[in-house]
Amino acid sequence: MSDPDPDAAGAANRAAAFRESTPGADVEMAYAGLDTFLKADPRDPDDLDDVDVAVFGVPYDGAVSNRPGARYGPGAVREASAWWAYLSEYKGALTNMRTGDQVDFDAFTVADVGDAPVFPMDHEATAESVTAHAATLAARTFPVMIGGDHYCTFPAFRGFAEGSDHDRVGFVQIDAHTDTVSESPVFGTDFHGSSTARIAELPGVEYDSVSQVGIRGYESPDYFEFAEETGLNLYTMRDVEERGIGPVVADAVEAAAEDADAVYVTFDVDAVDPGVAPGTGTPCPGGLTAHQALEAMEVLGTHDAVGAVDMMEVAPRYDATEGTERLAAYLLVTFLERKFAT
Repeated sequence: MSDPDPDAAGAANRAAAFRESTPGADVEMAYAGLDTFLKADPRDPDDLDDVDVAVFGVPYDGAVSNRPGARYGPGAVREASAWWAYLSEYKGALTNMRTGDQVDFDAFTVADVGDAPVFPMDHEATAESVTAHAATLAARTFPVMIGGDHYCTFPAFRGFAEGSDHDRVGFVQIDAHTDTVSESPVFGTDFHGSSTARIAELPGVEYDSVSQVGIRGYESPDYFEFAEETGLNLYTMRDVEERGIGPVVADAVEAAAEDADAVYVTFDVDAVDPGVAPGTGTPCPGGLTAHQALEAMEVLGTHDAVGAVDMMEVAPRYDATEGTERLAAYLLVTFLERKFAT
């Protein structure tokens, strides 16, 4: 056997040598590299014992009642998140000029396990896939899901409860719509308008552990009576306008956490006014400002009971400015910053 070619060995090591010897070569531009969330290392779902946060996507919009396109949400939000990864890598520790806090993204580790398999013509198989992946992540670390339409929150919530082995899980829903339709003559029992109804039917979940923030537009007749009868903690946009987003969200998460082992947070991007975030399937005027949305995530990120979070209904093709996915990414970054890095 001949001796290795020294020139070939040298050529094989040139990339590593260049990176080691060139200042700035370790900084990856926001638009370069793999599109994982916050430029996190790609991992298998069962290889998460040394990470604080695991992200997975669900590129599924087979349960929408209006405009499709949320299947492209996970990829768009991941790509948008690269900006904050670049800033933290380029500048090191950062000052959050909104809050005045010093933020060190190196204080926690993030892994991206890719997307759960989806079955466009089979919502039941898709739901089982989402449940399995959420349970696997919840058994090991803090799970973050990027959707996908809001139906996917139901199987993710179910998986979180099973994987974390919690008996009672509260639910905070930031949303324009209540998603409490038990059954539709058009869409059946399993679509993005029924996810909260399905969650409330799970073992260990009652409506008095569900909090909804930002609800507006039109709902079923006598919805206020329904909320009062079931104990649902309802905070409409009028409540937000009159009391302020911070106090409302603080009350919402406290109500959901009472007598619960943990709280699952879902953020439907249509909670934000479509003038700010038009890239969604069911836009509804009169929603949260970007400032209010960010403050909501700041409050949620400081609450110890919150054990999982998702970002849903980003449909990037309806926003030519790419602002919706940028805001969605920033909302998740803000939550994780408050939860792990400040």
